[in-house]
Amino acid sequence: MPDTPTQPLPQPPALGEAERLARAQAFAAQLSRRRTVRDYAPTPVPREVIEACLRAGASAPSGANQQPWHFVAIADADMKRRIREAAETEERDFYERRAPDEWLAALAPLGTDADKPFLEIAPWLIAVFYERTGPEADGRKAKRYYPHESTGIAPGHAHAHAQPDGLPQRPAGPAAPRGALPAAGGGPPRARLPRAGD
Repeated sequence: MPDTPTQPLPQPPALGEAERLARAQAFAAQLSRRRTVRDYAPTPVPREVIEACLRAGASAPSGANQQPWHFVAIADADMKRRIREAAETEERDFYERRAPDEWLAALAPLGTDADKPFLEIAPWLIAVFYERTGPEADGRKAKRYYPHESTGIAPGHAHAHAQPDGLPQRPAGPAAPRGALPAAGGGPPRARLPRAGD
């Protein structure tokens, strides 16, 4: 085994069967109250709350423990406006040209369309990037293993943390505004925004 620094796993508390079941049921009940929403209040959310949610996301498992995700938290009104404009451009193309009829039929009961005003109303937007490759300590470019799956799990952890904090959330739509963040100066090098079909 390579000489890699590790942290010992803390000893979990000893639980009786009743306590273990109660905790499992309470967590399941908490997550079952989660809803995807498209209406937000502009009520400020402290940066520290967002950071705590993202720390939970960063604790997710990943292929070879490479953690190929990058979270970018956006509160700047001008950047949110630019993201909305780019998202709506891509969404219009999706709804009018690229989406298959079956997908549009599945979306119809939800009433979604290309208009995304919530991207400016929500106090924070969280963009999630993934890496297909990344730098090693010696400067080499190395492959990331299971980057899509790993990066899909990490926001789930953040969502689970946001739920008891009372924060509504909505995963990205089918067409991520891939050009918006780089154009606005955001996003790490070598990282990509996922989109349908990736």
